[in-house]
Amino acid sequence: MVWSNLLINGRELQRVGVLAGSCSSHQQGSGEVALKTNYVLIDFENVQPKNLELLKGHGFKVLVFVGSKQVKISFDLACAMQSLGPDAEYVKIEGNGPNALDFHIAFYIGNIAAKDPDCYFHVISKDTGFDPLIKHLKTRKIYAQREKDISEIPLLKIANSKSMAERIDAIVEFLKARGSAKPRAVKTLSNSVNSLFMKRLEEEELAKIMDELVRQKIVITNGSKVSYQLPGKP
Repeated sequence: MVWSNLLINGRELQRVGVLAGSCSSHQQGSGEVALKTNYVLIDFENVQPKNLELLKGHGFKVLVFVGSKQVKISFDLACAMQSLGPDAEYVKIEGNGPNALDFHIAFYIGNIAAKDPDCYFHVISKDTGFDPLIKHLKTRKIYAQREKDISEIPLLKIANSKSMAERIDAIVEFLKARGSAKPRAVKTLSNSVNSLFMKRLEEEELAKIMDELVRQKIVITNGSKVSYQLPGKP
């Protein structure tokens, strides 16, 4: 199967399908595709981001969890939060304790997921204690991952990628984050990649990326189905 033929001669591949991942989406009745809502939950006791402005213009919902004893916020952070308008808010935790803030974040993930089950969570923290929670969430089809820094969010890495190597690396990270819920059909995979790049790719660019995924044997095609051999830990 040749990806270029599928994408160039089959325009419908770029218009239909169910997308997946941190830039995932679902099909609406009108035929238009709506992106998942991405929630960024920042452990401010553990990480004090200086690059919050990277989130602007990408539709993220941002919650900054502030410890009960943290009484100062930098001007730069406050300014960046203000620029995000109603999409950003502070959450001041109640009480003290070594894991008090972590439990607040866990509660908010559950509360939001109950109301918006098709969303995606990014926990910004260097605390590996979140990893068992995130692993469990994935088994319940709640999409989440932990990043040490805002710049590690796959959507932002993809948006800022220029070279083919950077794009392939970003796609591989996206596929790994999907776990067992990776796209299994040619149509859904091609739409997923196109959506990751905010549907700004020219048809030929998208075809070249798909060809490269196949050439590197990251993607294996079998008729209309696809499987994966992702580098590193699956």
